[in-house]
Amino acid sequence: MDLRDIVLFIKRDSAAIASEIAHRMVRATRRLAEFPRSGRVVPEFRTQSIREVVVHSYRIIYEYGDERVDVLAVVHGARRLRRSMVARIRGR
Repeated sequence: MDLRDIVLFIKRDSAAIASEIAHRMVRATRRLAEFPRSGRVVPEFRTQSIREVVVHSYRIIYEYGDERVDVLAVVHGARRLRRSMVARIRGR
């Protein structure tokens, strides 16, 4: 799921809330450029370079390295990471 899909889904109930969540997610990912270790280690991976920040009910899973931060996935916090998603992220 990408940010656009999330916003469109939430917008069905409230355009204002959808907009606020989108802004929070964008701000959170921009902060990661400066503070890449600010998120917690993702329990499913237990790898220091794969972390997540939670915005509203969504987990923004990212990987950081030398001078970069890559968003790997955005998933609803109530959902478990599917094995296929874990395998895809591990296979990067």
